[in-house]
Amino acid sequence: MKEDFFEFNKSTKTDDFESPDFYLLDDLLSTEHLIIRKSVRDFVKREISPLIEDAAQKAIFPKHLVRKMGELGVFGPTIPSKYGGIDADYISYGIMMQEIERGDSGMRSTASVQGSLVMDPIYRFGSEEQKNKFLPQLAKGEMLGCFGLTEPDHGSNPSGMTSNFVEKDDYVILNGSKMWISNAPLADVAVVWAKNEEGRIKGMLVERGMVGFTTPEIHNKWSLRTSITGELVFNDVKIPKSNILPLADGLKAPMSCLDSARYGIAWGAIGAAMDCYEMARKYALERIQFGKPLAAFQLTQKKLAEMLTEITKSQLINWRLGILKNQGKATTSQISLAKRNNVLTAITIASEARQILGGNGISGEFPIMRHLMNLESVITYEGTNDIHLLILGNEITGIQAFK
Repeated sequence: MKEDFFEFNKSTKTDDFESPDFYLLDDLLSTEHLIIRKSVRDFVKREISPLIEDAAQKAIFPKHLVRKMGELGVFGPTIPSKYGGIDADYISYGIMMQEIERGDSGMRSTASVQGSLVMDPIYRFGSEEQKNKFLPQLAKGEMLGCFGLTEPDHGSNPSGMTSNFVEKDDYVILNGSKMWISNAPLADVAVVWAKNEEGRIKGMLVERGMVGFTTPEIHNKWSLRTSITGELVFNDVKIPKSNILPLADGLKAPMSCLDSARYGIAWGAIGAAMDCYEMARKYALERIQFGKPLAAFQLTQKKLAEMLTEITKSQLINWRLGILKNQGKATTSQISLAKRNNVLTAITIASEARQILGGNGISGEFPIMRHLMNLESVITYEGTNDIHLLILGNEITGIQAFK
């Protein structure tokens, strides 16, 4: 991955965040979990917090952090060490995503895509040659990857994709396009899903430099401004058959990758919620109005009490879901419930925190509005809020409402 560095105006404010733990959930975490959390939290305080407000204002992706996150071990941590992972469990992965998104959703998106949507499908569906070629470099942040499923005319309905390929001798010819792809403009490799001549969905690895493959950047976003987003355009791209994921067949394969990403989002969103809650709590204790702190007013206390309640409920959901993931029991519907609930919770908390801060809530001097804008994307990607309601509705009734 090409290295370009930008000068950021770094904040002089001290990041002294400590996560709320009203139900003493730390008692349920292992020593390893706590060490991982401290390591990632310290990284966020040292590397992300000082520059993230300026990066968001300028809409610049701090790409120099990719290798640093690789060194930290947040890319594909559940993947075996022989391929560059750290053999971590899913609670460890969730904690990592929580801490990174506490810093910024854009940074967590980078990590989620790299780990859950690029490394995970290569590990689960790829050949041994593909694993050895890509996974160690992706784990170290020496390569950046992206995931090509969403199309300009097919967002919530991936089965309607029009991207397609035809087989030749020892290669295929790929045509089509993908839209709203995180990491795309800088990606060295893209995990792309397309239909063959029989209409069957297959996965393949499209590499930077292949003729006919371009990745134009999407500009003017009001959300995820520190995440680099783009399109994937395929114009008669010649791809060796050795780049086709041999074990990925049908729509179930990419959807299973989304399950992994959604799990990380469920944890990450609560990281953003925690940051908004802590900022609002501290601000309410310090801000004097009518001769007393904002925290002394009943309506402020109501807001803070409701925030803490919802954060605690979401923490319990995440912990239990992590246990189920570790046991191989977590279902798509369970993951959908967590993703939908926790992101909606985070948006509500960010909005209420903004109210407590008043006019200061929209200022770049505070993280609230940045989190709120970011979460408007988080509630949409990897399945919209409505789609997750329908996934749960199908589970409850046995009737699919998508068609």
